[in-house]
Amino acid sequence: MDSSKLPVHISFIMDGNGRWAKERGKDRFQGHIEGVESVRACVKAAVETGVRYLSVFAFSEENWGRPETEVFNLMDLMGKAMAAEMPSLNENGVRFRVLGNRARLSEGLRKEIEACEAMTAGNTTLDLIVFMSYSGQWDILQAARKMALDILDKSASLEEAKVALQAVTPQDFHDALVTAGIPDPDLIVRTSGESRISNYLLWQSAYSEWIFTDILWPDFRREAFLEVLEIFAKRDRRYGKLK
Repeated sequence: MDSSKLPVHISFIMDGNGRWAKERGKDRFQGHIEGVESVRACVKAAVETGVRYLSVFAFSEENWGRPETEVFNLMDLMGKAMAAEMPSLNENGVRFRVLGNRARLSEGLRKEIEACEAMTAGNTTLDLIVFMSYSGQWDILQAARKMALDILDKSASLEEAKVALQAVTPQDFHDALVTAGIPDPDLIVRTSGESRISNYLLWQSAYSEWIFTDILWPDFRREAFLEVLEIFAKRDRRYGKLK
């Protein structure tokens, strides 16, 4: 595939684990376990094809409203998966990062995340970004609060603060989001046949290409990954301009 037609950053809304399990008469949690295998397959395919950033929407702020047992099991699975995958990610030059409202995560999981991030911090082949306890609205709100407080702290008066606020640019705001320093996704893929954004990367996806596929996430492997890359390569991205 022509490397110039690859997305620099591809992101996935991983949907369909529960339906995959139900169709097979299995417990919902088995769908989540199988979904981890799909993440592994996509990471490998991204490294092979030369995609530079791969992100996945693993757990939203809204997901905290799910049954307590399911949330506990999901968090436990994420912690164990991280620990198990780190040697392989490190060996393949993958930098691991978690973005979201970490304050809601357990202390043990936060420490596991920090250890994994530190272990892979110097890797440059692929950035694997896991959005956990994340929502686009939360991200925009935390960025606005952070910018406002920073301006107030640096201003000698309310009038000076107002002037500074009027001077804020879209790039300034972009840099206050949790994704600062990460290119916006060129391509976002949602699996399982659903056609919703689901409060994901609301600011960052302004000019992302979207693909909605009927494939359930546990079935989304290398072949499906390559297929969406081919679809993306045929898109004509104009960013509101004429060509």
